[in-house]
Formats: sequence, structure tokens, C-alpha cells
Amino acid sequence: MPVSNREVRIVQTAYPQIYFACHTRHIRRASTATRLSSTDATLLAHLDERIPVRSTRLAAHLGLPASTLSAAINRLAALGYVLQARGAQDARVIELRLSEKGAAAMQDSSVLDTERVKRMLARLNASERTRALDGLALLAKAARTAHGGRS
Repeated sequence: MPVSNREVRIVQTAYPQIYFACHTRHIRRASTATRLSSTDATLLAHLDERIPVRSTRLAAHLGLPASTLSAAINRLAALGYVLQARGAQDARVIELRLSEKGAAAMQDSSVLDTERVKRMLARLNASERTRALDGLALLAKAARTAHGGRS
């Protein structure tokens, strides 16, 4: 089914409105308790606590050389934010997951302020909130798969 220009405009207008309403200042690694730069926070935002992502796919999705991603992941793993494991079906593959500590650090350093996002979500009833979050998750899934990430 083809995508209409109207559908594209909905995303193009909704995303900036959400970003503007919930955006917080940019962070610097040295000034945060988590020691995360905005780049680190972006990397963590691409990981999940339950569903692993292959390091090679993440590097491709983020447009980073594997060596650059590897150095960042090693640093984040040393801080306890990322869990690395060999692939279940292929031991040559490195799978990455967000640790519980990493999830908290990512949320603390997100460009979207936690309290502003909570206030925005609180304006929706339970059914609307579920629909909105499911829709965002589907758009994120499409974004990941469009650039070689996990589905």
C-alpha cells in the first residue's frame, strides 16, 4: 500500500511537536553523574533490555565504523550500561543489550526530559496512551529495519 503525502506530513509535524514539548538541554559527559555524552545516550537509546541487537547491525544503522562502535560499547560495558554476549546461534556474533543500569542512565541523559514526557503521556487516557506508545514503537521498528537494524 503506497504511503500518502498526508501520512508523511503527520509524522513530519508530530515529531517536532513532541521534541519541542519534551526536549531538554544537551548534555556533556563531564557534567553528568552517568558520564554519558549525548552520543553515548543515543547509542544506548538504540538498545533494548530484552531484545539483543548485533553490534554489526547497530554500527551499520548508526553509520559508524565497527571499530568506533566497539570502543564506545567497551567503555559503556565497563560502566555497566551495556551487556555483551556471544550470539546464541553464532558464537562469532556479538549481541548487545541494555543493562538495567544502562536503561536508567539512558533515561537520565535522554534529550527528552522524563518529567515532560510523563506530563505529556498523562494527558492521554489509558487506551490512547497504549495506542500512542504502540504507534511510536512501530515507527521505531520501521526506522531500525530501514537501516539494517533489528526488527
